[in-house]
Amino acid sequence: MRGIAFFIFLFIHLGAVAQEKRPLTHADYDRWESISGTFISNDGQWVAYQVVLQDGDGRAVFMSHQSPSRKWSVPRGEKIRFSEDGRRGIGLIKAEKDAVRKHKLMKTKKEHLPKDSLFVIDLTSGKVDKHPGVKDFMLPDKNKNWYAYQCEPARGDSVETGGNAPKKSKGKDEKERFSIEVRKFGEGKNHQFHNVSDFGFDEEGRFLYYVQAADDTLKQILSVLELERGETTQVADHLSQYKFPVFDAAGKELVFLGSEDAEDDEKARFSLYHWSFEGAKPKQIAGKGFPGIMEGAVVSPHFAPRFSEDGRRIFFGTGAAHKEFSYEKDTTILDEERVSLDIWGWQDDEIQPMQLKKLNDKKKESFLAVYYKEDGRTVQLADTDMAHVILDENKKSDVVLGWDEGRYRRNYSWDIQIGKDLYAVDLSSGNRVLLEKNAIGEPRMSPGGKYAFWYSFPDSSWMAFDLATRNKITLTANIEENFFNEIHDAPAMPDSYGFAGWTKGDAAFLVYDQFDVWKIDPNDVSRPVNITKGEGRRRQIAFRIENLDEEERYFDVQEPLVLSAFDHKDKKSGYFKGDWTGNKLPQKLVMGDARYFDLRKARHSDKVIYQKSSYILSPDMYASDLGMKGERRMSSINPQQEQVAWGNVELMSFLSNSGETMEGLLFKPEDFDESKKHPMMVYFYERNANGIHLYRPPVPSASIINIPYFVSNGYVVFVPDIKYKVGGPGPSAYDCVVPGVNAVVSRGFVDPERIGIQGQSWGGYQVAYIITKTDMFKAAGAGAPVTNMTSAYGGIRWGTGMSRMFQYEQTQSRIGGTLWEKPMHYIENSPLFFADRINTPVLIMHNDEDGAVPWYQGIEFFMALKRNNIPSWLLVYNDEDHNLKERKNRKDLSIRLSQFFDHYLKEQPAPLWMTEGLPALEKGRTLKYDLAE
Repeated sequence: MRGIAFFIFLFIHLGAVAQEKRPLTHADYDRWESISGTFISNDGQWVAYQVVLQDGDGRAVFMSHQSPSRKWSVPRGEKIRFSEDGRRGIGLIKAEKDAVRKHKLMKTKKEHLPKDSLFVIDLTSGKVDKHPGVKDFMLPDKNKNWYAYQCEPARGDSVETGGNAPKKSKGKDEKERFSIEVRKFGEGKNHQFHNVSDFGFDEEGRFLYYVQAADDTLKQILSVLELERGETTQVADHLSQYKFPVFDAAGKELVFLGSEDAEDDEKARFSLYHWSFEGAKPKQIAGKGFPGIMEGAVVSPHFAPRFSEDGRRIFFGTGAAHKEFSYEKDTTILDEERVSLDIWGWQDDEIQPMQLKKLNDKKKESFLAVYYKEDGRTVQLADTDMAHVILDENKKSDVVLGWDEGRYRRNYSWDIQIGKDLYAVDLSSGNRVLLEKNAIGEPRMSPGGKYAFWYSFPDSSWMAFDLATRNKITLTANIEENFFNEIHDAPAMPDSYGFAGWTKGDAAFLVYDQFDVWKIDPNDVSRPVNITKGEGRRRQIAFRIENLDEEERYFDVQEPLVLSAFDHKDKKSGYFKGDWTGNKLPQKLVMGDARYFDLRKARHSDKVIYQKSSYILSPDMYASDLGMKGERRMSSINPQQEQVAWGNVELMSFLSNSGETMEGLLFKPEDFDESKKHPMMVYFYERNANGIHLYRPPVPSASIINIPYFVSNGYVVFVPDIKYKVGGPGPSAYDCVVPGVNAVVSRGFVDPERIGIQGQSWGGYQVAYIITKTDMFKAAGAGAPVTNMTSAYGGIRWGTGMSRMFQYEQTQSRIGGTLWEKPMHYIENSPLFFADRINTPVLIMHNDEDGAVPWYQGIEFFMALKRNNIPSWLLVYNDEDHNLKERKNRKDLSIRLSQFFDHYLKEQPAPLWMTEGLPALEKGRTLKYDLAE
């Protein structure tokens, strides 16, 4: 008996040891999985998703909606889609990452690296057909019965131009030539073409156009393949370039841009051509000097032409002709003799850095024009005086919306809520009627083309113009609820809660207040309908309409109404059934302690898929019907998480120094013991409490601490919300963060001597400010912090070329005035001026290509800390932006963040990079992760 008892004891003991969970390590990042793209077949019988590893080979999965055990997996599959009938799947099989890496280590030439393949899977049998050496593939937008794929050039391909052999490009500026294969799903029909530079389907999947190089000439040939009949028609062979071939809705005509100039000619001039199956040759219908086109303009090669739905009109773009200057053309001047400078003129609408950032866009600027087929007439709709024209989605309206912001653009450097002058534009004549001066908002066209509409910031209301009558309509005039953001706390005018869209025929506008959904008839705004019957506001649940048919441009009130729901009190989410008439209360379909998102419905059935996540639950895919009955889990990513000490999260409330109730997220380690004193990290950025059910995967840091990593390694992590007061962003942060931390400490499980704080950008600024006011933090991390608002105010956001003035006067920095209007506000909110009060060791990251916060801000802060003998380190990742892009650098930062805080909060030895530094002489030769003895 004693032996048996010992065996039982040993068995139980070993089982307990086997189940013991380990903390996350930096080596875990690469194999962590996520789902990228979820799809459901038109009939709802099959679903598909792609599993992506952070660094490794993923897989594509196809499975039965009703029977998840019927599942096919394609290793390294991606870019997956279904055929129209849902019986087959298609995608690319990426080359194995390890194999590609090995070849790169061996200095293998790019053209000899392992190539991708195309796969087509029969979902009934699981049989996979593979086509090697495929670069990309294409399906029609609708009626996905055919597919075409682009083949990689085989090694040693002939460079001869004759016959059917593929030929290579003649020059670096010419388009790549390749072969394509066109196939029909499930049938033997296929076509192959060589020496192709461009190809594409019509929207309905009836035709394929392709452009081929002609034999022994610089000309190219544009042809059209009628897919079902297998007949090829040559459209044109007299041009050197073809761009943007587009079919009309009926599939009888083609429009394209063409040029006789060579592909490498920067001054190539294009014309607009129209061709029909009934005609022999394409007709040139627009070009430089054609009647109707604005003086000096040419057909823009950067704007894809398009037909109106009824086929009567062809819309295209015009642009300025290439302008030459004598200084530019002077061949007697050497390159080293040419002057290169930027001139910043006070009269310029945009400052030089913004002009330079937008230079390529400016070169490609296109102005809309329309060609009428019945009488061959061209009408210029947009021009330099009114650059923007917005068409209805079917392009069939006779009056459309135009707008121009030219007279207000100069103020954009400090006022990002500039106005626009709105016009009704007659498509037949191009005549413009001014509708509204200085409208502040983003104007749009209703899908049916009857209305121009926008949210008016000064009025905090939704506005519209009836384009036929020119009547202005305040859509939300008779609704008492607010349509502006009710928790807005910045100096600018508050934004709206958005809109869902329009019902069929522009019959009603669907718009949101903070909680509910409203249906407004533009012809009778006196009787708006709250289709959620005020239930959202009563229960503090935000309802939003789910778009169940992404191909439709409007909502059909004969179809089911499904609402997403988010409870602002307990943070639950889910879906409700709604009523388009507003006669019935929303009916709960599913609601839980999770984040529900990415709802997709089968086009021809009521079967749906969606994703669900929580802090603990990876965002897996689930299947159900539209009533959310019989939920089935369709994926199980990250099984390795079961072996990891993960932890949990709770919602907590606390009082700010001003007495307001605030919320925060408190993350606790697994097997949390309230009787022990834990180290704590504090992180924040604006408000995060609503994200309690976000799944936060362990990923290498782009700039901030990875919460799961720190929680898994024994830290409590606290994320408080912050409410701001204009003029005092720093004190606002202090008044929320510090009392929040004290509230956690008062619960007894946090060691007050082992608390760290970390933030990035706006969060980094607040970290820097807070440590000038308190010594409660043992260590601090400040990423890309603005520490001197006086110098930052006059700086540039190099990523956009914008002046930083607007940020302080109107948005996040929340000063609410200019530097000369409120100089003391800028100084009092700047940590740099109080750096002598800091006693907290600081780790700063600020990179030398930061496009958001000038990196000299980090330098100013570091030098102040260094001068005051505060232990501090500045990490500058070369050629990196505001947040790290390169994975190698993200991994490096993750290690240094954890080593820094482990040293100060867990009394771990400091790494050599902290104790010895990293001299320039050793840069790139060692990383100094080793811990000091």
